[in-house]
Amino acid sequence: MIQVGDALPDTTLMEYSEIEGEGCSIGPNAVPVAKATAGKTIAVFALPGAFTPTCSAKHVPGYVEHADAFKAAGVDEIWCVSVNDAFVMGAWARDQKTGTKVRMLADGDAAFAKATGLTLDLTGKGLGLRSNRYSMLVKDGKVATLNIEGPGKFEVSDAATLLAQAQA
Repeated sequence: MIQVGDALPDTTLMEYSEIEGEGCSIGPNAVPVAKATAGKTIAVFALPGAFTPTCSAKHVPGYVEHADAFKAAGVDEIWCVSVNDAFVMGAWARDQKTGTKVRMLADGDAAFAKATGLTLDLTGKGLGLRSNRYSMLVKDGKVATLNIEGPGKFEVSDAATLLAQAQA
């Protein structure tokens, strides 16, 4: 399992993009993790699935709400990572009104989740292999803080907790 001080896995996430005003897709586009995090401070939060109750009602809205405070704390980008395809993440971004505040990144085949060791097996619930719920502050591709939730919990991966760590 990934730990503080480790480099993020050199995998590729996918991001759905649109041409504003016309609604035509210009994505999904590859986001090579190592390249996209180089020289930046990134607030990453991951969750089991798009459009799920806790994720939609609490997790994403908290990061959208605190986006300006993250910027003021020196965070260059906020990433939401989920084991979904890029089209679902794009639709969820529109639903959650993330705009340019939170990048909604798809880990379609769970390669990133597997490489971090932060998977959650929800096969018995019809969801298959997913990402565990967590947050981390990443500086120049390396994990600076890591907050992993226990099963069914939402206590340490919220925006307020990670923001306090970014401000410290």
